Amino acid sequence: MRSITRRLPFLVVAAVLTATAGTTVAAPQLLPKAAASTYALQGWATQGGGTTGGGSASAVTVTTAAALISNMQASGARVIRVSGTITLSGMNKVAANKTIIGVGSGSAIVGGGLNVASVSNVIIRNLNFRNWDDDAINVQYSTRVWIDHNSFSNGYDGAVDVKRASDYVTVSWNKFSNHDKVGLIGHSDDNGGEDRGKLRVTYYANWFDGTTQRHPRVRFGNPVHVFNNYYRGTSGYGVASTCNAGVYVERNYFEGVSKTVVAQTGDSPEGNVKLLNNYLANSGTPVSRNAGSVAAIPYSYVVDAAESVKSIVTGGAGTGKI
Repeated sequence: MRSITRRLPFLVVAAVLTATAGTTVAAPQLLPKAAASTYALQGWATQGGGTTGGGSASAVTVTTAAALISNMQASGARVIRVSGTITLSGMNKVAANKTIIGVGSGSAIVGGGLNVASVSNVIIRNLNFRNWDDDAINVQYSTRVWIDHNSFSNGYDGAVDVKRASDYVTVSWNKFSNHDKVGLIGHSDDNGGEDRGKLRVTYYANWFDGTTQRHPRVRFGNPVHVFNNYYRGTSGYGVASTCNAGVYVERNYFEGVSKTVVAQTGDSPEGNVKLLNNYLANSGTPVSRNAGSVAAIPYSYVVDAAESVKSIVTGGAGTGKI
């Protein structure tokens, strides 16, 4: 790929050179201002062998709760296409090697949630989650999970919670609106024995539209990578790093957010934060804390300049865009 950094503002070019100096990992590729980031899998879910879900398994289309539950709890690889609105209750187990994907823009799971527990290799895409009675998606003791191009609104507890030694997770191109607690990474201050060295999660190209908190709220994970997300009017805080976590907050667009990035919240002890080229529109200054304690990002990734993120993410996040 030919060099394109000359088409970007000088400040961005200088930041790329600073960020990559003295490292051996591949640098992010900055796209031209008018181009959208790739919809392909990026981030931590590419590690550990990658995340393929049901892969090339023949797809089955489900229209009822019974059919969805039967297929997503079956053994072996499956691609499950959700058509229409399915009502669930409580948390419903998802087995390993599954792709669960909505058909079109209107497919929805309402009332209950998906429990990705003690499994690996799961993809959840293109679904509208509404009015869940616990979490919309809970990931625990699981690895290689990709949560992509979904819309979340008006639920009870977490929209996407990643906890209990889970690892290699990517949360991308989702829209979150009309909701309070968006995303935990690490559920408890006293679970460090399980969580240290794990909880490596990437958040990129998500749209947080007037939500309140946990975008995400991180304990222990290092590095957690938060890049190219759009935050509009989040009323509590944007990103929180606690419990000695290491969070790299890179090229996000904050608009009307007073507490953009914090290094402590609730009763949790402080975490560490590294910042790079975030765009602030009528927003507070992000906190930088012990940036040298945030581990290096080990994977290559494609990234947009921060000032382009609002238009790119609002045009591509949520259902019906893939």
